[in-house]
Amino acid sequence: MVIRDLFGGLGRGLGSLTGNAGGLFEPTVRLGVTGLSRAGKTVFITSLVANLMDRARMHGLRAEAEGRIRGVWLQPQPDDTVPRFDYEAHLAALTGSSPHWPESTRSVSELRLSFKLQPGGFFGGLSGPQVLHLDIVDYPGEWILDLPLLDKTYDEWSAEVLASLQDRGEAIEFRALLEKVDPTVTLDEQQAKALAHSFTDYLGRAREAGYSDCTPGRFLLPGDLAGSPALTFAPLARGAVLRRGSLGREFERRFEAYKSQVVKPFFRDHFARIDRQIVLVDALGAIHSGPRAVEDMRRSMTNILTSFRPGRTSWLGSLLGARRVERILFAATKADHLHHTQHLRLTAIMAAMMREAKDRADFAGANTAAMSIAAVRATVEETVRHNGNMLEAVRGRLSDTGKEAAFYAGELPENPAHLLVPAREGAAKWLDADFGAMRFAPNAQGIRTGDGLPHIRLDKAVEFLIGDRL
Repeated sequence: MVIRDLFGGLGRGLGSLTGNAGGLFEPTVRLGVTGLSRAGKTVFITSLVANLMDRARMHGLRAEAEGRIRGVWLQPQPDDTVPRFDYEAHLAALTGSSPHWPESTRSVSELRLSFKLQPGGFFGGLSGPQVLHLDIVDYPGEWILDLPLLDKTYDEWSAEVLASLQDRGEAIEFRALLEKVDPTVTLDEQQAKALAHSFTDYLGRAREAGYSDCTPGRFLLPGDLAGSPALTFAPLARGAVLRRGSLGREFERRFEAYKSQVVKPFFRDHFARIDRQIVLVDALGAIHSGPRAVEDMRRSMTNILTSFRPGRTSWLGSLLGARRVERILFAATKADHLHHTQHLRLTAIMAAMMREAKDRADFAGANTAAMSIAAVRATVEETVRHNGNMLEAVRGRLSDTGKEAAFYAGELPENPAHLLVPAREGAAKWLDADFGAMRFAPNAQGIRTGDGLPHIRLDKAVEFLIGDRL
């Protein structure tokens, strides 16, 4: 596989040995943070940093409970060419006089946290504090979905995309345009732009509708690549042999250029250096969108995990620069939109959705887990009466109106199969349930300096991801 071949060329040579020797004295853990659409990646990183620096709410972090964390502070990240994650601005957005959700990041960024740790055990008391660096690497979920493209040809990708959009109303305009296209005609740049623009519009609408398989990801987050030939192609149905200079042959060439000039550099420079990974998933949003969105998300998570190199790195391999993702956490976000009595059900659904992906990673030696979290808790729980029934609900301030409202999302099934089976079977809607969605604003009331931000199970997530290194 192309991805495995890329990994095989990493971390070799004597220079890597000397460059990593310093890690023996001040080791570094690189934590990758990504999320599928609307999963709350920026909020997660902001709350993660705030709650590691002020740990009053981190009771589930064992090193903190045992008093082994002497201090945590921010430092400049080691990669001078990578933008710094704007932690201070995002924290101000969440905790200011008019709290609001920060703008999502649209490219790779980094932040370094350094821990001063007192080793545990008998001999730990005889030694002085040690330093561990945590490099947090933030990258858009749309980009990680591109990694499986490395193992696909243009024809394979086109066939998969065209099959997936057959029953999607969001693709009506693009499908109508495709019907008029002959891949064998000579390339016309205006026609190519029109196709790429229509396809990009479809991807945007599909993402809004809750679908996750929106590749290529840079079509939605082009940055300085906007308008370039590497982003000016679309899937085509091909049957005849295409001559050089035809529309179909040129789109194939541009697809390969996208892989080699956009996807591979991201893989090599950022993704392949990750030690631990958290994938944030808006599972509640997918459930609200319907069975097809749930199945699409399940497939996307499985494809994501095939892009990782799961397993453990040997001591010598780590010195030589070899990297494997040792721990992978799939976290269902926005748990604060549910009463705590439903959190176990949300976690069970998350675990069932990633079962296939988990089995592959476990076989390779990685440690994987599913969890339901809220990086910043925006609601409180209450019981409300509705049509003579008492419902376990949550209450919060609505983002669009600023008014307080109680919300009941619906009752998640105790057995995840009640959702996943109709999703796999391609059901158009849930037959016996209705799940709602609401957008709450952050709540800054009651946040005291030094306490960190209110959350749900963020401490448990950190314990799973890096607790063994603390």
